[in-house]
Amino acid sequence: MQVRIAYGKGHLSVELPEDRTTVIEPTHRAGLPDERAALRAALEEPIAAAPLSQWGIAGGSVCIVFTDITRATPNERLIPWLLDYLHQNGVLRENITLLNSTGTHRGNTPEELDIMLTPEVARNYRIINHDCHATENCVLFGETREGKPALINKWLANADLRIVTGFIEPHFFAGFSGGPKGIMPGVAALETVMSNHGARNIGDPSSVFGVLDENPIWQEMRDIALRVGPSFLINVTLNEQKEITGVFAGDLLKAHRQGCEFVRSVAMQKVDALHDIVITSNSGYPLDMNLYQGVKGMAAAARILKPGGLMILACECREGVPEGSPFDKFLREAGSGEEVLRLLAEPGFVRAEQWQAHIQSLISKRARVMLHSSLSTETVKAAHLVACDDIGKTVTEELAKLGPEARVAVLPQGPLTIPYLRSAEL
Repeated sequence: MQVRIAYGKGHLSVELPEDRTTVIEPTHRAGLPDERAALRAALEEPIAAAPLSQWGIAGGSVCIVFTDITRATPNERLIPWLLDYLHQNGVLRENITLLNSTGTHRGNTPEELDIMLTPEVARNYRIINHDCHATENCVLFGETREGKPALINKWLANADLRIVTGFIEPHFFAGFSGGPKGIMPGVAALETVMSNHGARNIGDPSSVFGVLDENPIWQEMRDIALRVGPSFLINVTLNEQKEITGVFAGDLLKAHRQGCEFVRSVAMQKVDALHDIVITSNSGYPLDMNLYQGVKGMAAAARILKPGGLMILACECREGVPEGSPFDKFLREAGSGEEVLRLLAEPGFVRAEQWQAHIQSLISKRARVMLHSSLSTETVKAAHLVACDDIGKTVTEELAKLGPEARVAVLPQGPLTIPYLRSAEL
């Protein structure tokens, strides 16, 4: 059987044995027939909040948070439609700031912003790339649970109206994306993010896909976001064609929760048993731009992989690891996954982006992980993984070793599908 796996801006076609392969995908939801009309309706009849037009928006400053290029949010549609709505309700262009919620990622280039927001928006509005290192541009909102400063970007903190946009998908340690995550870590200082994403929280058994209320990472994200003050949420859900399937607008938490339950019904898929081989993607571009993001695909696959089994991640990595990033530097510094875990166990040890290396190393500890990508063999090895040039051939060879009872699972859309054992139903 031919299985199409999301990869870059296209797909990989992999030949796999039909009688031994299970393909696990999200439940399909059709795109909304009129996305723009659905957005407007959601702004006028939001969840647990007054219509956006009644938030006293005329004459005041407005900060719109939008997701960066590593996210699949259809900003090029949502943001122009939202701006039109604001202007129709008396908001002046010069009073609007578009704040790119980069978290700890790099800022986006003018060329990327043209693509993300449309050239008209990018060239006619104030756009700011959040910089997690620029604490001078942040406002203090108390402390994290570890006693570190909770610092949030001043453009959002000081706005008369805060609008947080984004899309909801399962998240491998925050439960789900979207909601308060657009504020924390989206526009938080590095020290704040590192405290929240520290080794203790990442290692908590509740810091996993699909869990919110018991999740210490999400709990703190929520608490810090609420300290900033009221924010109007606009989150969407997407299908595999990146069409909008739902608009969840209104109260930061209640609208987000409704969106999460919608995503749970689509993404969470039951399986009966663990598999010997699991092939996964990172949902294609833009989510598979680099290996740092690719850890999400690994985490989804690890949920249904036998201990000692083989995982193959298809992640294009057109931007590398990225090489020279904190994630890349930490992996090279440690030299092995075992050393990553040893260092993180040392009291007081911290590194930027350590959370991704932490999760990757925990997965590699219990399974063999191979990577099909555009990276060189040397770069893959430096990331403590094994390069896989031909997925089909590798699977065939592995099945020959394991015998006729061995089984393969494929997640063509990567972490947009979250499989779980029927015996451990959420």
